[in-house]
Amino acid sequence: MFLIVGYVIILAAALGTYAVHGSLAALWVPLEYIAIVGLTIGGFVAANDIKVIKATVGALPGIFKGSKFTRALYIDLLAMLFEVLAKVRKEGLMSIENDVENPHDSPIFSKYPSIASDHHVMEFVTDYLRMMVGGNLNAIEIENLMDIEIETHHHEVETPGHVMAKVGDAVPAFGIVVAVMGVVNVMGSVGQPPAVLGKMIGGALVGTFLGILISYGFVAPIASLLEQKAHEGSKIYQVIKVVLLASMSGYAPQVAVEFGRKTLVSDVRPTFRELEEELKSRKGK
Repeated sequence: MFLIVGYVIILAAALGTYAVHGSLAALWVPLEYIAIVGLTIGGFVAANDIKVIKATVGALPGIFKGSKFTRALYIDLLAMLFEVLAKVRKEGLMSIENDVENPHDSPIFSKYPSIASDHHVMEFVTDYLRMMVGGNLNAIEIENLMDIEIETHHHEVETPGHVMAKVGDAVPAFGIVVAVMGVVNVMGSVGQPPAVLGKMIGGALVGTFLGILISYGFVAPIASLLEQKAHEGSKIYQVIKVVLLASMSGYAPQVAVEFGRKTLVSDVRPTFRELEEELKSRKGK
């Protein structure tokens, strides 16, 4: 929503101020638009393999959606982890073996559809719970493995943002290419009257204008949003990591989820009292 609002402000500022002392019709040079868009798409396709192209195109719709990583979701996550760890503390690690092996049929995980519907998150949770059940790795080894997996995930989800940033950096250069092509065309028409040449030169300079406007006004905000989404989506794995490691270190489930709560940023972090009341209210469910 804010992306669209920002675009409207950018266009109003760029075109509105120009319209005060110029004619907007002078900016309408369709071939310049087609050339810049074609060069931009061509550069994007040429610079990336099919996997990166699909990931980038697939990530674009997400910038128009609100964040799913809300306070309610993190409360659900902490409550789910608390319930799992409480069962482990009460009945032993082997008691969650069926939950780990068949998460879709788990009576615990099924209570939290907002978490269970995220395949990557559930895979992360169940994989490390499975290692805990197996008992073959200590907390330090699991922490190192978690760090590597989170870093790999973060690198992967950051790729669309980095790709769009590089595309944005290239667009002004494509604008210059289009402008130079226009100037070359003007040089071949030096015998034309000054009014005609002036119009042709103005049309050529539209390429530079478009390249800069599209780069910093339209592509750069998309790249920034994609990077923000990537950082936002990685936090949930850090919460899970901290909670499970705290449990492996011998802390009670209530304390372990408190470790996880403290890793959250302020706008989605529930208060200690809020989380405590949620956990108490869900015990009977």
